[in-house]
Amino acid sequence: MSYTALYRKFRPQEFEDVKGQEHIVTTLKNQIKADRLGHAYLFCGTRGTGKTTIAKIFAKAVNCEHPEDGSPCGNCPSCKAIAGGVSMNVIEIDAASNNGVDNIREIREEVAYSPTEGKYKVYIIDEVHMLSIGAFNALLKTLEEPPSYVIFILATTEAHKIPITILSRCQRYDFRRIAIGTIGERLTELMEQEQVAVDPKAIRYIAKAADGSMRDALSLLDQCIAFYLGQELTYDRALEVLGAVDTEVFSRMLRKIIERDISGVIAQLEELLIQGREPGQFVTDFTWYLRNLLLLQSSDNMEDVLDISSDNLALLQEEAKMMDAAELMRYIRIFSELSSQIRYAAQKRVLMEIALIKLCRPQMERDYESLALRIAQLEDKIEKGIAAQPAGYPLSGQGGYDGADNNSYLGESNKASRPGAQARPKLPKAVPEDVRQAVQNWRSIVESLSGVMKMYLKSARPSLTEGGQLLLILEDEMAESFVNKEEHREELRAAIEKRIGKEISFKIELNQSNQPFEETYVDLEKMINMEITIED
Repeated sequence: MSYTALYRKFRPQEFEDVKGQEHIVTTLKNQIKADRLGHAYLFCGTRGTGKTTIAKIFAKAVNCEHPEDGSPCGNCPSCKAIAGGVSMNVIEIDAASNNGVDNIREIREEVAYSPTEGKYKVYIIDEVHMLSIGAFNALLKTLEEPPSYVIFILATTEAHKIPITILSRCQRYDFRRIAIGTIGERLTELMEQEQVAVDPKAIRYIAKAADGSMRDALSLLDQCIAFYLGQELTYDRALEVLGAVDTEVFSRMLRKIIERDISGVIAQLEELLIQGREPGQFVTDFTWYLRNLLLLQSSDNMEDVLDISSDNLALLQEEAKMMDAAELMRYIRIFSELSSQIRYAAQKRVLMEIALIKLCRPQMERDYESLALRIAQLEDKIEKGIAAQPAGYPLSGQGGYDGADNNSYLGESNKASRPGAQARPKLPKAVPEDVRQAVQNWRSIVESLSGVMKMYLKSARPSLTEGGQLLLILEDEMAESFVNKEEHREELRAAIEKRIGKEISFKIELNQSNQPFEETYVDLEKMINMEITIED
């Protein structure tokens, strides 16, 4: 016999087996016992919460020959026929693929015939919001005044898309997301029946990853068991299969961010991606980790709400003291924005790296939160007696000129009167001819590059070093890091040589002065007539 997926094998057959929807089960059972059945029901709720399952149980119960406390007996011919999917009294319709007027007209013609056996004909229309406007209009009259032996059950995940004329004719039941504890108890019970050894911590994680959906939880558990068939499913193995990240990894990542260690943060991300972790899952889980930190900061009684181990709680409490609420809220905002961007992005890794660099470098943003954070960092440095770096001086080891080169740009009088200020480099008497040609053809050169290089270098500003070398200035740290890689420098060098017929040397530098380009560098665009191109 072929294998049956867990969510199909353990689909509830009675109301008592349904978990997490007691408010709906109780109401429906009372209606059946009191014989106060409605003619149309609307089941709303997120995926995997039991809408179709309860609809089928309800259909069995209203046709059951020997109902027990409002629940189907499961043994009579009617119950067995419905459970086996061969009953003529229960008609399931997928509105996603049968959404036209003709499909609804067929229903209107069929309801004229009473059931050959049993009491009621039950129409279960799944994903009803997918019906066309014409189909909804065709359904209206039948839905308002159906024959006494017909019951409609409409199921949807998007109730807001259903016309109000349909909503007003139905009894509406909203299905709740199932609690993590309820899902965990159900999974533990089923694993005992299946005689599969599963670590309670792994069960807990799978229940949390299911996001309130019992079906998703069973599918994830099925996937994990299949990967480690015949072995105990531990917490670490569940993390590996689902591409998730352990809490300790988040702790190490956060501490690197707090230390402003960009290279350490990027290396940590590189390690996660090499291990095959899913980028979207990482973003979601790290956002939740930051949320837990914020809750710990907000109140002293959050241990029960967070639902984490005592070891991880100790780590969280330590980290919660290392940063303030404003900084945490900024982190959460950046990662929340990333979560919506990364879903359909082609360059997921690039977006993640930019977001992590933003966390380490608040000066990359100009909003109030980032400015306040930068001021707080300066105050902290002053209290500790650390000299603040003058504006306009690149950090050591991050490209551009070192301190000596920058100092050569300053006249002696300026050094004395304006310490830390960066003056423009002194130009030679004339711009070299090869640099002039490269600048005149700069836009054509950029257009000939590959996609990411083209995107980054479109914002580059040509300038000149004191020695007469072409200098390309970028405002984005991520762009500067990307373009300065050897293979990308070679691509740019080849494009310049192909365009102007000669090879020239150039430097790529990040503008770290926090000043407009024109106030810090020589603008060659204003000195040289740029080639005019018409962009599509």
